[in-house]
Amino acid sequence: MKILHTSDWHLGHTLYNYDRSTEQQSMLNQIKEIIENEQPDAMVLCGDVYHTSQPSATVQTMFTEAIVAMHEACPTMTIVITAGNHDSGTKHEIFQTPWRVLNVHAIGNINKENPEHHIIEVPGKGFVIAVPYAYERTIPDGFFQLLLDKVEELNTGNLPVVMMAHTTVQGCNFTGHDNASESTVGGIDSIPHEAFGNGYDYLALGHIHHAQFIHDTGHRMRYSGAPLAVSFDETYNHSVSIVEVNEHGEAPKLTEITIDNPHPLVNLPAKGTASWDDAKTLLKEFPDDLPAYVRLNVEINNSVLIGAMEEARNIARGKKCRVCHVNVTRPEQVRNESRMLTVQELKNIPPLELVKRYASDKNHPFDEEMEEMFKEVITIIQQEERK
Repeated sequence: MKILHTSDWHLGHTLYNYDRSTEQQSMLNQIKEIIENEQPDAMVLCGDVYHTSQPSATVQTMFTEAIVAMHEACPTMTIVITAGNHDSGTKHEIFQTPWRVLNVHAIGNINKENPEHHIIEVPGKGFVIAVPYAYERTIPDGFFQLLLDKVEELNTGNLPVVMMAHTTVQGCNFTGHDNASESTVGGIDSIPHEAFGNGYDYLALGHIHHAQFIHDTGHRMRYSGAPLAVSFDETYNHSVSIVEVNEHGEAPKLTEITIDNPHPLVNLPAKGTASWDDAKTLLKEFPDDLPAYVRLNVEINNSVLIGAMEEARNIARGKKCRVCHVNVTRPEQVRNESRMLTVQELKNIPPLELVKRYASDKNHPFDEEMEEMFKEVITIIQQEERK
């Protein structure tokens, strides 16, 4: 079975209020062309189709037209789409019935009563087990293994088995994600790879934007990564993956195909930081005819940059690039000596860490019970956002 593995399209994402529909349409067109060339048996889209749970009608139209075009590029291809933490699981399933006409399967929520809801057979080629994003407490114990066991009963022809999930796996490289740590990325607590059970040939993951295999899984568990950068910190290649599994039990073979961005996200300097004067020089020297989004990474001491964005945009006037942000940081020693934080530094602190700092400032203990209560509140808020 040959599959195209992709995730985290984040359609509708804007960058510092700049509309990105041109880039997103280019990404969709490139994926359609890859489908035309590769003729996969299935495409698995592992969550975060949209950037928000309330996408505009224009963004939803872009998505539906793209899926129709991809179907037409390979009419025999089975398309399986699961909801991510940015999507509304309920809305994801509204058009399940008409989608089936195009061999599209949209799985938005965990169905405890009917586990077969998550099993899609690719006739004569294999099986796809589609598990959307869900909070750990809402997934029944042993649910992944239950699904794998059911597929084993159905899989009399020893066909390949592909499973989908949208989550944080322990040990992943989460570079580029805001407010991320080894235990939580994007509000999703990490789980060990053993939690997914045994019996899949390839586990197609979504949520982490950096394409990668998970170590110690025998190259069977992988994030495809986002095909389009969502932030300036995603300074790595963006792609989709073609995965081939000949038969159940064999190791998958993988090919990465790069997705080109007509408006790349550029950091000045490319690595590290520069003084404000040096950053302005880099911007002056930036090619006039290169369409790009630009972030200036500036290090200061205790001074304040007044009117920096206006000055940067004046320098860039006449160029095709768009200056998005002046990212101001301070040396670690200065940060430690000062209790004042820049807006950017404040945004980069996870909510739990902020609460712990507040409790410490008030000389109030913040024990494990309080930490669990706070996580519960965050979970409820995130659930409400997805409705």
